[in-house]
Parts: sequence; C-alpha cells; structure tokens
Amino acid sequence: MVEFVTKAELRNFAAKLTVTEQATLRKSLASRSLSGATFLSHSSKDDALVVGATRVLEGHGATVYTDEVDPAMPPYTNEETANLLKQRIQQTRKFVLLASANSKESKWVPWELSIADGYKGMERIALFPAAESANDTTWASWEYLGLYRRIVWGKMQGEKDPLWMVHDWKRNTAVKLSSWLG
Repeated sequence: MVEFVTKAELRNFAAKLTVTEQATLRKSLASRSLSGATFLSHSSKDDALVVGATRVLEGHGATVYTDEVDPAMPPYTNEETANLLKQRIQQTRKFVLLASANSKESKWVPWELSIADGYKGMERIALFPAAESANDTTWASWEYLGLYRRIVWGKMQGEKDPLWMVHDWKRNTAVKLSSWLG
C-alpha cells in the first residue's frame, strides 16, 4: 500500500529546520549547478511546502532547483521568464512536479510540465503529490497527470520497512527514490 505525502507532513519536514535554516536552504538553491539537478515545479500558493519537498528529495540524493530563487529570473513574468524556464528545464536531469489542488490553478505549472515532457520524456518526470490526507487524490483531477509516476511513501516488495519510492501505478512497479534520482 502506498500513501501520498500530506501537506501537513511536508510542513512538518520544513518545521524541523529553524527559520534561519529554511532561509539558508532556499538561498542556497540559487547558487547551485544545474548539471544533474532536479527541477522542482510548484504553484506559488504551495511555497510553504517547497522546503519540506526539497528536504525529502535532497535526503535521497537530489540537488533541487526552484525558479523563484534563480537570480537570472526577471522580477516580473514575461517572455524572458518563459525562455529561461525552458532553458532550466532542459538543463536539469529530472523534473518533479509538487502536485496539489493549487497546481491546477497555476498558469505556469501545466506549461512547465508540458515543456518537461517534451525535453525529458516520461522516464525522467515524477509527480510529488501533496495531498490533504494520505489517500486523497483531488490533486489528480487532470486526466493527463495519470501518465506520470508518483513519489510516494510505502512498502516495496522485497523491502522490510516503508520507504520513499517512485511508483508507476499503471504497471504497479516502483524504484527507490534514491535510485530514480541517481
């Protein structure tokens, strides 16, 4: 049985860091190399969840890139923003969409996912659902989200303890998150 991470759990992962540590983590995201990095797409309404998601991903070997701390991004969205986002998505190795009910309302999230799909294909994209409860699927209200693998918590066959994994729910197969990111 797999479970989605809840918004409360992501906030709790972030709360384990002091406010200063959270700010330092966010600031450090701006100066990292994009080579081999993981692009973390998210709705600006989910900013409170980004630190928690980053901690999970980086705890499994990722170097996370988020656009809001990129010093090259213009202060207001425009054509340059779109071009830089395309470039950043292409430069990074993996693409993770922090998927929530807010993602659907975002003007940029669906666009970023479609760009990533064109550059990366299905194998290097995963959704990281942030649900209200561990079995809540309201975040998946777009049909095309069913195409992608999901980062979930659960027991994998052959493993004694639950772990973070990338689950292909169509084939009912999974790989450890650290293996997928590696």
